[in-house]
Amino acid sequence: MRNLLSRPAAPLALLIGATMSLALAMPSPAKAIDIQEVTSPGGITAWLVEDYTVPIVTVQFAFRGGSAQDPDGKEGTGNLLSGLLDEGAGDLDSKTFQTRLENRNIKLSFDIGRDAFYGSLKTLADNREEAFDLTRMALSEPRFDDEPVSRIKAQIISKLRSEETDPEDLARKAWSHELFGEHPYGHDSEGTPETVEKLTAEDLRGFAAKNLARDNLVVAVVGAIDAETLKGDLDKLFSGLPEKPELRPIPDVVATNGKSEHIDLPVPQTVIRIGGAGLKRDDPDFIPAYVADHILGGGTFSSRLYREIREKRGLAYSVGSSLVPLDHSGAWVAAAATRSDAAKEAVDLMLAEVKGLAEKGPTTKELDEAKSYLTGNYALRFDSSAKIAKQLLGIQLDRLGIDYVDKRNDLIRSVSEDDVKRAATRVYGAPASVVTVGSSSS
Repeated sequence: MRNLLSRPAAPLALLIGATMSLALAMPSPAKAIDIQEVTSPGGITAWLVEDYTVPIVTVQFAFRGGSAQDPDGKEGTGNLLSGLLDEGAGDLDSKTFQTRLENRNIKLSFDIGRDAFYGSLKTLADNREEAFDLTRMALSEPRFDDEPVSRIKAQIISKLRSEETDPEDLARKAWSHELFGEHPYGHDSEGTPETVEKLTAEDLRGFAAKNLARDNLVVAVVGAIDAETLKGDLDKLFSGLPEKPELRPIPDVVATNGKSEHIDLPVPQTVIRIGGAGLKRDDPDFIPAYVADHILGGGTFSSRLYREIREKRGLAYSVGSSLVPLDHSGAWVAAAATRSDAAKEAVDLMLAEVKGLAEKGPTTKELDEAKSYLTGNYALRFDSSAKIAKQLLGIQLDRLGIDYVDKRNDLIRSVSEDDVKRAATRVYGAPASVVTVGSSSS
């Protein structure tokens, strides 16, 4: 039940939308990946990569919707559900269900993001049938018994209380609210202590019934399983779900630029977030913007922000940026943490680098180095069946097409200086919104 808004990404806790990083991280030897589109007799489709190197089957799946579907006043419902689906199902109570998973070394988990509800299953091929049956039960026959509901709620509330004095969490939440306001993207996926405390088993059943359906499902499978076997297994896994979801419409929203907020907290360092409106994943300028982000702050040691903030002045240990493509909006964020007396200097430097890239674009050297890194680094993201499955899932969620793995590096190589400057102007041209959390002396 991790909150994708708070999951750390090297070097910073910048990851807000999961699918962008997944879809851009596929390996370069695409020809070596034989992706099959498999459709079950019941009409459930999955992407499959057969791999018999080790006798393991990995399944990643997602239901479009995510925490944006939390009912008003009941924020955190989907997150709580993600923590309870493996806490008892069918005729198995929580302890018995967990024991079955442990005894068979089956790894089953659920998570939530802004735009999707995720499931992950990893099992030895010999235990596939039992693993798939337990997953089916978790999805179609969850119990929501009093004890696990109370226990998981208490864990979430305790975590939310601890975040009330954590500068990183405060900055993350304030940044989201500053950019998106009362739109669902402006709310924390985990909810608040008050909203979580009020949630009931009926709320969980209602969310599951409306959001977990076959029509908004995407599936990726990697491992020791063939297409014909998978066809039958897909129906076993998911046929017990409703055919269609009952998703409420989520309006598109433009992230706010030019706002400023400081949260006073007596800590040695000030946490900084700057950002603003960005691009959705299907925007034609997204790939050039991705290259621009790498030049600005996504390239870690080679980025402008790293060079100016850390290397030249030693103001922060880590500094970086990320694009935030969401289904109904787009944004960008840059982040750093520095001593309180240097916070204003760091913010000014970050804003200056953003403005400079928007106004002048990249140098030829920066563009060449960025494209070389982004294409050459591609293959390093392809070192496990779980990672491959996540990549395939992200590509499906972003609707990029099954041939994206063959096209991705050529898309990067084709980006010109004019493309990057145009995209940088669109993304970084407006005044950034700024959030700082730290001592009032900053």
